[in-house]
Amino acid sequence: MGSPVLRVAIISLAALVTFLPRPGRAVDPFEIEVYDGTANQPGMPGVELHANSVASGLHTSVGPELPANHQSHFTLEPSLGLLSWWEIGGYLQTALRADGAFDYAGTKLRSKFVTPPSFSDRVRFGANLEVSLLPQHYDRNRWGMELRPIAAYEDEHWLLAFNPIVDLALAGPDYHRGPWFQPAAMAVFKLIQFASVGVEYYGNLGPFSGFASGREQEHYIYEVFNLLAVSHIELNAGIGEGLTAGSNPLTIKMIVGYSWERSESHLPSVGFRGRDAPMQLQSRGCDGVDYAR
Repeated sequence: MGSPVLRVAIISLAALVTFLPRPGRAVDPFEIEVYDGTANQPGMPGVELHANSVASGLHTSVGPELPANHQSHFTLEPSLGLLSWWEIGGYLQTALRADGAFDYAGTKLRSKFVTPPSFSDRVRFGANLEVSLLPQHYDRNRWGMELRPIAAYEDEHWLLAFNPIVDLALAGPDYHRGPWFQPAAMAVFKLIQFASVGVEYYGNLGPFSGFASGREQEHYIYEVFNLLAVSHIELNAGIGEGLTAGSNPLTIKMIVGYSWERSESHLPSVGFRGRDAPMQLQSRGCDGVDYAR
């Protein structure tokens, strides 16, 4: 008699596990950055190198994706300003695995639309659309899309930005689960003309069809330092702590960029993506520095 009861219990438990929220589309480990609604000047190229290392990460993953623990990620991001409100770019991604193997980790293409500089001295809005094709070791769905609305406020002392990201699998096992909510935000305080410190937040709440439990969600806080436009070089560096059991406990990140902006006629703004944020001297003054996107 015990055997049928045991079988029923096992089947019931399996069904329960099947319908519980499960981890799927994680916070993007190749681009840990908040966009601030700025864009390259028309005709101006830019390039950035994103590098981060998961010093202490999750030891398990949903196959065939690899566990994040001790992975390092390197992404080259070229970009080009087409109009004062339109920028295009791409991502060439690589990864150094915990076993020492170096992998090609996929390609992404993006198109970013923002309010032009004449819109407001302090408020910026925009949207970034991104399409990706990654190996299954780094995205089990392979094909994906991201829609990133952008809202930002900047004055002489502060830069605040919010990106309520909607992430979507275009194929694979997560396709049927619909879009996922992955918000990101930033608050930066300007110390001097070309430096700022602050915090960045990144989260993954799960699919809109049914958010994951609190333990399974990802929530990260990064303490960041930004240095901008020193001989056309930009730097963003930070240390991130995971706040839940579903987050990687410790990640170290850095972004280095080169700007071809015409510094003689414009000063950068204060978020990291200063090359994207040329602030006119007459409208912002010499305190305008900007280090996010």
